[in-house]
Amino acid sequence: MITFEQLRTYQLDEGINDPSIFKAVFLAGGPGSGKSFIVGRTALTSLGFKVVNSDPVFELALKKVGLTTSPEDIWSPKGQEVRGQAKEVSGRMLENYIMGRLGLVIDGTGKDYDKITKQKTRLEKLGYESAMIFVNTDLDTAIERDKMRERTVGEKEVTKMWKAVQNNLGNFQSSFGNKMFIVDNSIGSDFERDAMRVYKTVRTWAQKLPNNKAVKDWMDSQR
Repeated sequence: MITFEQLRTYQLDEGINDPSIFKAVFLAGGPGSGKSFIVGRTALTSLGFKVVNSDPVFELALKKVGLTTSPEDIWSPKGQEVRGQAKEVSGRMLENYIMGRLGLVIDGTGKDYDKITKQKTRLEKLGYESAMIFVNTDLDTAIERDKMRERTVGEKEVTKMWKAVQNNLGNFQSSFGNKMFIVDNSIGSDFERDAMRVYKTVRTWAQKLPNNKAVKDWMDSQR
């Protein structure tokens, strides 16, 4: 029979032995780049990573208030209010994951370099190691895919965001170094090859606990 103390020890050990703890993967790529698709192909959730993405919450909230996923509704004052609420929900989800130092996949466009840098710095102070998967496409692919999506933002916004993300590519490469993975998901590209390369590298990386004081202190506190 399992005693209370054994059960308590098991519950604590389960937390500190969760897969991919203290690892954060940032996603970057404009609308229509296929970030969610590539996350699926890299099988990061099978490695224990938790995906943080406000889009599913946003789409559900739009329907609840009687709005559609058309550009007109998305960019309307009410649509943007709903977007803000969806980001708050995903933000709370992120904080819960961070409390447990769980592995993270933080999904974003990558158009705001400073925001990602601040998130990266904060997580690294907590002991995390960071990587980035940059899902790249040519502009024509991005525009065409956006037209095919249920939640389309329109060619003008796609072009604007695509250029902003591309302008940050060099900065991201400098910031993430050898943990910067570029997956070409343009029409006709060999995305499967790139996705498999990312999976193999991240799998090995995720299995190794960072060697720093913040990690050691947290692990000791959990025991």
